Formats: sequence, C-alpha cells, structure tokens
Amino acid sequence: MATISDNLQQVRARIARACECAGRSPESVTLLAVSKTFGPQAVQEAVAAGQQAFGENYVQEGVDKVRHLREAGVAGLQWHCIGPLQSNKTRPVAEHFDWVHTVDRLKVAQRLSEQRPEALGPLQVCVQVNIDGGANKSGVAPDAALALALAVSALPRLQLRGLMAIPEPAADAGAARAVFDRVRALFDALGVKLRPQGVRWDTLSMGMSDDLEAAIASGSTMVRVGSAIFGARHYPGQAGG
Repeated sequence: MATISDNLQQVRARIARACECAGRSPESVTLLAVSKTFGPQAVQEAVAAGQQAFGENYVQEGVDKVRHLREAGVAGLQWHCIGPLQSNKTRPVAEHFDWVHTVDRLKVAQRLSEQRPEALGPLQVCVQVNIDGGANKSGVAPDAALALALAVSALPRLQLRGLMAIPEPAADAGAARAVFDRVRALFDALGVKLRPQGVRWDTLSMGMSDDLEAAIASGSTMVRVGSAIFGARHYPGQAGG
C-alpha cells in the first residue's frame, strides 16, 4: 500500500514532468498538500517527507491542525485557507493562517485586514475568480476582478498576490487547458494594471490532483493536491473504510 511519502514523491514527479514539458523550472510551482478530512498525523507524515505548505478547506478543522502541530513543536509550516470563506469566519483565519486564496468579496477582505494581528505580518491573499460561471462555484466574475483586486490591494495588513480559480470539471485535458488559459490571460491583464502600483502580483493558484498538468502548462504557480497525496476522503456519514 502506497504511503503518503510515496504519493508525495509521485506528485512531485508529475509536477517536474509537467514543468519540463512547459519549459519551466519545477521550482516555479509550489505544491500545496490539501489535508482536509485527514488528521494531524497525516500532516506530520507529509512533513516528514519534506512537505511544508498545506491547504485547508474548512476553517475550524484547519485551525485545530495548526494549533495541534504547533503545540507538538512542528515549526516552519505554511498554512493556506483554500475553502469558501464567510465573513463570520474571518477572525480565526486572520489569526492562524498565512495565506487566503478565496477572497471574492470586499467585506471578507476588510474583515481579514482588521482582524490580522500586526505581530504576524501581512496575510497573503489571492482573489478567487469564477472563470467559467459555474453555478456552484465561489468567486468574483472576471469583469469585476480588477475592481476587487484594486480595493484589496489598498487594505493594510494584507498583501495581494494573485488569482485563484477552481473551474468546473473538464471533459479532457484540452478542455481543461482552454479554461486555465483564460485564467492566465486574466491574470496577465490584471498584472498590467496592478504591478505598476506596487502589487506583488506573482501567484496563480490553479490545478488539482486530476488536472495539475494542464494547469502548469497554462502557467499555474501553485497547485492544490489532496487525494493524490492523502488518498480518498471519507466525509462524516459517508460509508467506507
């Protein structure tokens, strides 16, 4: 049975091959290990295999893991909030996470800014864009992304870094690549407006277990991989073993 260490090795090899095909350096892509529904022990196994950046979809679950691992003396980890964020959940995120990928409303960004402890330094944030208009997806509409990005970039204790997208599942690699190319085009267009204003616009968060190759080909700088590292997830009430 494959271990988390084995799985990480395979995912890193996939990233390296995808980067080689795209003429990019593997160091240009950050791997986020998405540990939702898996406990601190699974995270510690990934840490032992050299993984340091972790993504969490659920706020309280993520905060519990952050606290547990810090109390266990595990240092140097980077925690990314990658799930939908309601305005009443911003405080624990502002106080415990290093990154938030899912800013899609100014109110959420304002609360994160107000609640970020100064001692922690700026919270790194991405604007989430609903690139293909998926009815069940969070994210700002592409034509409203610039206005939101400009407003977020002006807030204290936040550092705007780029875009995040979760497109609807594609029929094949070509279709996935076409959607990711649209995200990249929007990222580039916004960068023309934002970089001259001093925004550190360098992060394109897209691609998961099934489509990371297409995302990297389109310029992703951060892929969010869960099941390919930790295995199939079992949610409360779900049968299985």
